[in-house]
Amino acid sequence: MENIAYIDNVAHPFKSGETILSFIRRIEGEKLVPTLCDAPNLDPFGSCRVCSVDVALEENGKTKVMASCHTPISNGMYIYPSTETIKELRKNILELVLTDHPLDCLTCEVNGNCELQTVAAQVGIREVRYPEGENHLDYQKDLSHPYMTSDLSKCINCYRCVRACDEVQGEFVLNMAGRGFDSHIIKGNDESFMDSDCVSCGACSQACPTSAISDVFQSKSITETEKTRTVCTYCGVGCNLEVSTSNGEILSIQAPYDAPANLGHTCLKGRYAFKFYNHPDRLKSPMIKKNGKLEEVTWDEAYDYIESEFKRILSEHGSDAIAGISSARTPNEENYLMQKFMRAVIGTNNIDCCARVCHSPTALGMQRAFGTGAATNSIEDLDHTSFILVIGANPTDAHPVTGARIKQKMMKGVPSIVIDPRKIELARYATYHLQLKPGTNVALLNMMLYYIISEKAVDEAFVAARTEGFDEMKEEILRLDMDELSNVTGVEKELVKEAALAYANAEAAMEFHGLGVTEHLQGTFTVQLIADLAMITGNIGKKGAGVNPLRGQNNVQGAADMGAQPHQGAGYLDVTDPQVNQLYNTFYGAEVPSHIGFKIPEMFDAAIDGKLKALWIIGEDVVQTDPNTNKVIEAMESLDMLIVQELFMTETAKKATVILPGASFLEKDGTFTNGERRVQRVNRVVEPLKGTKVDGQIIVDVMRRMGYDQPDYSGAGVLEEVSQIVPFFKGATWEGLGDNGKQWPILEDGSDTQMLHIEQFKRGLGKFSFFNYEKSHEVERHEKDFPYIITTNRELEHYNCGAMTRRTGNVEILTEDVLLIHPDDAAKEGIVDGDFVCVESPRGKVDIRAVLTDEMKPGILSSTFHFPEIMLNIITSDEHCSEAMCPEYKVVSCRIRKSKGKPKAMAESLV
Repeated sequence: MENIAYIDNVAHPFKSGETILSFIRRIEGEKLVPTLCDAPNLDPFGSCRVCSVDVALEENGKTKVMASCHTPISNGMYIYPSTETIKELRKNILELVLTDHPLDCLTCEVNGNCELQTVAAQVGIREVRYPEGENHLDYQKDLSHPYMTSDLSKCINCYRCVRACDEVQGEFVLNMAGRGFDSHIIKGNDESFMDSDCVSCGACSQACPTSAISDVFQSKSITETEKTRTVCTYCGVGCNLEVSTSNGEILSIQAPYDAPANLGHTCLKGRYAFKFYNHPDRLKSPMIKKNGKLEEVTWDEAYDYIESEFKRILSEHGSDAIAGISSARTPNEENYLMQKFMRAVIGTNNIDCCARVCHSPTALGMQRAFGTGAATNSIEDLDHTSFILVIGANPTDAHPVTGARIKQKMMKGVPSIVIDPRKIELARYATYHLQLKPGTNVALLNMMLYYIISEKAVDEAFVAARTEGFDEMKEEILRLDMDELSNVTGVEKELVKEAALAYANAEAAMEFHGLGVTEHLQGTFTVQLIADLAMITGNIGKKGAGVNPLRGQNNVQGAADMGAQPHQGAGYLDVTDPQVNQLYNTFYGAEVPSHIGFKIPEMFDAAIDGKLKALWIIGEDVVQTDPNTNKVIEAMESLDMLIVQELFMTETAKKATVILPGASFLEKDGTFTNGERRVQRVNRVVEPLKGTKVDGQIIVDVMRRMGYDQPDYSGAGVLEEVSQIVPFFKGATWEGLGDNGKQWPILEDGSDTQMLHIEQFKRGLGKFSFFNYEKSHEVERHEKDFPYIITTNRELEHYNCGAMTRRTGNVEILTEDVLLIHPDDAAKEGIVDGDFVCVESPRGKVDIRAVLTDEMKPGILSSTFHFPEIMLNIITSDEHCSEAMCPEYKVVSCRIRKSKGKPKAMAESLV
């Protein structure tokens, strides 16, 4: 029987789970019932009562006043949203609120966009009959923070900021203190924003209906003349942004509530760290190095030089003496053009991108196991999962919006495992924290597989119907010695057993992993074992489950999808396959090579060996961020021509022969593909700075100089070309992507795919594999003289080399890279908190400030490489994954001592 309720005696069907307010809004729209404490991304609360309605159990029967926002709808309800009684009640409530609110609307930053102002007008407030309050109008403004501001004299005690901090971000910084008229919002222990534990996500500011909590950009003001929807340039979450502009200048950024990727939330980088786009440090002219010094030149001079050198090198050394490194920060379409240039114009497969140094083992491992190298499920599946497994990832720092969603689930009781050498934030909430030694992922996952098999927790039906290789894997696993592996990992075997069985017995278990899985000697093998775990428990092809890599950079998924890698072209097609080769030859109208090209580490080796003569790098600071800095510098200096296409004078740009000033994500269009395979439109917000060019157009210009006819760049135009060659983009069109994008495969009819491998794996049967644990070669060789292990990570406030974030207010919040060190190790080495520490590896040494913490076990150190003043990668090695050549950033042998005297401004290398 259909569920029916009535609005003003008119019958309407209602949906299960609807409140009275959501029912009315679905039928009558937003304006019929005003609210003050309600927000789209918050749970119903009922503090303001402005949403009250009259409710009866029969037509025109006796009514009762109810708060519509949190009262569930029920069958046969008669709802009267606007009776005279209700109108008078709302007016009375608003008058009481206004007695304690400064009436300075004309000078208030949210004038014209203030919900209190709007609701007051809506209910017909013309005067306030009550005396003015005395306690709250003298609050001091809090301007302590680079971004967050507050003026609590404007607060109406709606609790929206508190709930946003709790329910959206899960930080619990804001609270209500006092009682009655003395009730007021406090931060932390009644301190300033800057002194509190605020993570600057801005959720409270966006939620606040007045200007009680705001930001330095006055993001709720209505001074903008235009709003443009685009996608964030930082991590792989793919947050949608709504950017306000006026006269070609960006004013502020908010997060749209209807975006599936971020649901009205974003972190401090997406919301506030945009001022780099017009920073004075931006490169604004092409440059050529003359007599050892970079000098500004015209675009034609730069193109002339590049054309001449490319043609000389092709003539003297052949096409494989040229290589390119594309950018995971730039749109799909620009990555597609870059790989097309290398293959169809230069005639080489020497093309790679930063996926090599982060998630190349994920792509390879998942392709081997499943047939595709991308996330099997959607982030929305967190709402359907009954178990969460996080391996080698710190999403609350590195993928903050997804991290907040995971944290919310853990805090609400969803059982979980965190596998990480550090006590990351999620470890506080996890049911199990398996704190293993860096480099022992394979050993620990083998332990989990052992207990799932030996305790008969295998999903036999799934294994029999959907997979191959299980018996061989099982036989090898059961030979393993759990005591030995417990000793290797440093994790008690009984804890591993309990955690493994909890994962196996969950109805639906969802796995997430990051660079703590991939950046190892056995990175690819670890991914394959994660796939084993999912298959052995039947956690593939169903809601709330799957294997879901947390992609590091905003478009690292897309860069690989577009073919910016040496062994696979656009669409992951094998470049060595004769049929694929013929397909590319025909489509590009050029002879495309059929042998695998250089990966990034091989490019560096080839440059040093004199085999590689020219390298074109777009948007990657390899000198600061790739491992073994001195070797990278040697490679850059060995080239005849190094082209660097960048926004800023990075450490790599300083080594360039030619610099080409590109455009930021705010100055171009195209598409980004996030970690859940969601292809979303990047829309130009402002014009490129004078003297710069859109990166796609720069590639097109060089293609034409080299004799290849490529149309001028546009996101829509190149996307159309991509859809004709990349099978899983077949139905992708610019208009069809809409505001929220589509998840590939995008079928020819325009429909998309939220979940992969539902009935069959892309490769047919899922492939089980067994791999024995192998000790890191770095540790094997050097542990005697370099007894500590340092592992690298990322901090919330910064991103990769920090070239963008260091030119925003973020640098006021986190000002330097630091060394995390256990107090026992510090005491042993005579180091106290705040001391500078000399960290030395077989490759060099750096001086870095110590922060004492029990976040790691003794013997394990951790740091970041966001700041060029430290250049941490001087000490990292070029050991890499045995299969994918992803560098082993997570296991670096070192020794430490207190620094002698004041450290140098730049790290010193061992020569």
